[in-house]
Order: sequence, then structure tokens, then C-alpha cells
Amino acid sequence: MRDAAFWSLSVLLLGAAAAVVTARSLIRAAFALAGSLLATAALYLLLTSPLLAAVQVLLYTGGVLTLVVFALVVAGANEPAARFRKPLPAGMLALAVFAALASAIGTLPAGPGVGGLESGRDVGLALFGDYLVPFELLSVLLLAAVFGALLLARRERAS
Repeated sequence: MRDAAFWSLSVLLLGAAAAVVTARSLIRAAFALAGSLLATAALYLLLTSPLLAAVQVLLYTGGVLTLVVFALVVAGANEPAARFRKPLPAGMLALAVFAALASAIGTLPAGPGVGGLESGRDVGLALFGDYLVPFELLSVLLLAAVFGALLLARRERAS
């Protein structure tokens, strides 16, 4: 039963992720992103980690996706635009980021076993202990993404 749930959620997650990158409308891509985030939360539930599933739904699906939709509406990005302007450099950058992340996985400390992040105390100790630097770098990356989106929206409106 768990295997069938895992494979069906995996197919749903991959389909939603493919819809995010192939959608012509940014609003449709945002809704596909919601589907992929919810499928990820369901996978966390299969891993017996209800705290991570709740954080996934509340923070990412609720908070970040609301911010993305708000930014799209404010920037007027509802109409289909010329996308895929430079697919080769974007693909090369994506491969480089994937290679860097794949090589960094081997250097991470071993996390807790299945069901090890059930309490908020364990999450806090792991997040602000071993993973403090990646956590702060992620916040800087998200801040840079918001500024980049605002810059792109302002530049397109001025044209």
C-alpha cells in the first residue's frame, strides 16, 4: 500500500513539476507549483514526518505560493510572453547547479532516521546546529530572487 502511494505521489510530483516548467502562462505554472508542493508534503507524510508536512503546506504552499501569485498579479505577468529566451545558457546553469548540489550531498552529516523530525525541538536543533549556514544562505537566495523578480517586472513595464 505504501509503495503504491509513493509511486502515485511521485508520478503526480513529476507531472506537476513538468507542468511548472512547460506552462505558457505564469499563473498556470504557479498552480502547478502548488500541486508539486502538496505532493511533496504528502511524501513527507509517507515518511512519517507530520511536522515537515505541515511546514511544507503552511510555509511553501500557503505563504510562498501566495507571494508568487501576488507578485504575478502586481507585475501583470498573466498574459503569455516570449519565454525561453536563452535556453542553452539556462540549461547549462541548471546542470551546473545540479552537479554542485549532487556533489555536496555526500558531505552532509547524516540526518535522523525515519520519523526523527517529529518534534519541533529536533527540527530547531538540526536547523540551527548543523544546518545553520545553509539555512542562512537559503534566506539570502530567496531575498535575491524577490529583488530579481521585482527588477525584471519593473524593467518589462518600463519598456
